[in-house]
Amino acid sequence: MLSPVRRALVRQVRKTFNDQAKGEKPVPASDDALFPRGSVIRRVHGDVTSMMVGGIAALLTQMLHPKALGGVWDHSGVAEDQLGRLRRTARFIATTTYAQRDSALAAIEKVKAIHEQVSGTLPDGTEYRATDPSLLAWVHVAGAINFLDGWRRYGEPGMSLADQDTYFAESGEIARLLDADPVPQTRTDAERLIADFRHELLADTRSRAFRDLVLKAPVQSLTQAPVQAVIMGAAIDLMPDFAREMHGLSRPVLPPMVRGATFGLASTIRWAFAGENYRATH
Repeated sequence: MLSPVRRALVRQVRKTFNDQAKGEKPVPASDDALFPRGSVIRRVHGDVTSMMVGGIAALLTQMLHPKALGGVWDHSGVAEDQLGRLRRTARFIATTTYAQRDSALAAIEKVKAIHEQVSGTLPDGTEYRATDPSLLAWVHVAGAINFLDGWRRYGEPGMSLADQDTYFAESGEIARLLDADPVPQTRTDAERLIADFRHELLADTRSRAFRDLVLKAPVQSLTQAPVQAVIMGAAIDLMPDFAREMHGLSRPVLPPMVRGATFGLASTIRWAFAGENYRATH
């Protein structure tokens, strides 16, 4: 039996990640998922706080690619529906990681169908397509490395390099099903691929506007303001140095305080969900 405080925390976290007006409920974990129980990807993706921190860091890193930003800017309505985008991304990750195999594959096909509708022209006249395998590879690797590093910092600081390599191999299965190419199989491959993409990245007026949109997102309630401040600070702290610098951001003045507060938040949420069958979205 959960205490009233635990129940309140669980309700709040699930309310954030599930659109209750649409009847959304946490995605149940299946023994017939794409990845078996005990797999590294299920370990990494199962922690609420590190995934939120990694998710913000990932989004800001991904959007330094002008084609990735163009697709989101022109087609997603992110300015009006940031919470909706958060929920859709979290549900896709939960479904492809934990849900029954057929549900995971259906979610992937749905995203591929959406990608088919996303194309356009950047301000400089360059055309982009969301189905571009190279662009999909960038979005994948920039996301994967931030999710993994969020988990390493706030969940498993001593994670072995072998397990990190396994995470890239496992998450790469989803990326390949989405038609990304190339897809890194190890951490070394991922870091090399990110370096290869550096010359394609751009910081400009549009990327700065997107940065501010993310980092200054309105809070849902006054009680959530301190939590959001902690998450945003931790995300800036987590980002790759080059991405933080391109966005014109500075590492927090007192990183130990930011990390300590974030670790405290992570520990509190894990305590709240201890003994639960599902976490925030699974």
